[in-house]
Amino acid sequence: MDSDAVVERLEPFRRELTAYCYRMLGSAFEAEDAVQETLVRAWSKYAGFEGRSALRTWLYRIATNVCLDMAPAAQRRARPMDLTSPVAAHAPDLTQLEENIWVGPVPDGRVLAGDPAEVAVGRETIRLAFVTALQKLPAKQRAVLVLREVLAWSAAETAELLDTSVASVNSALQRARATLAEGGGVPASDTYRPLDETQQALLARYVQAFEAFDVDGLKKLLHEDAVLNMPPYQMWVQGVVELGAWWLGAGCGCRGSRLLPVEANGSPAFAQYRPAEDGNGWTPWGITVLEITDGRIATMTNHMDTDRLFPLWELPMRLPAGS
Repeated sequence: MDSDAVVERLEPFRRELTAYCYRMLGSAFEAEDAVQETLVRAWSKYAGFEGRSALRTWLYRIATNVCLDMAPAAQRRARPMDLTSPVAAHAPDLTQLEENIWVGPVPDGRVLAGDPAEVAVGRETIRLAFVTALQKLPAKQRAVLVLREVLAWSAAETAELLDTSVASVNSALQRARATLAEGGGVPASDTYRPLDETQQALLARYVQAFEAFDVDGLKKLLHEDAVLNMPPYQMWVQGVVELGAWWLGAGCGCRGSRLLPVEANGSPAFAQYRPAEDGNGWTPWGITVLEITDGRIATMTNHMDTDRLFPLWELPMRLPAGS
């Protein structure tokens, strides 16, 4: 088979492999690197593959090995809430940590596909809270849990892929479940339904209040213990009172912002643009992913690596005045 034909056979797996590698690594950029390396290895070894196993299984085996090679760093990716206690709004700690500390966002379009039922399940398993919880597991346990409970592979299939025994797979799955349970499990949130009128009304009120910088209006949309975090800053703020103080104090630079809806982590999300310093339109500030629980906003995560994130979503680097 010529090289172009091999590429045509491999390329349809890119999106699902990206989703798998993102769950394993917690970074859209690392996931894309891992998938590219997977496809390069598969392309170079395709002549020796000879269909001895299913092509999909073979690709996942390569992807798993790539991720395991990339994942052993002592510092697993996290969110600010995993590392520190909340700060008072009037005394923020604006220490910034390196990008490789944080679980990052991912565009839905790069990891979700299929019929509506498949997309709905996929949304649940790329939520920031879920991916963050996965990072607390050793890499092999993470792979077992994703393969067994997200992708619904059998124990035998998973054992074959990982070149181990069914007993080892079952043991790893039990340990992974126990570790997540000890950490309080994965925080629940409302399933995001883009066509749900109630959710869309909540999001419309959020955009209206944020763009008007109506702090009292924003507070009415939040849980009492709502959280704001802003990687790469290690600080986070919790509670309606503190968040109100934050927006009226250190966060007042958000006044005059514009929000554009984007699709991220199977959750409602927005690209935030702040007024440009030169007075000409708006410039990128962050990708904000919202988590909603019981009809109110529970978590706002503002990812601020705009130089890399906005191109990932194919977003403009400036909104012109009058737009």
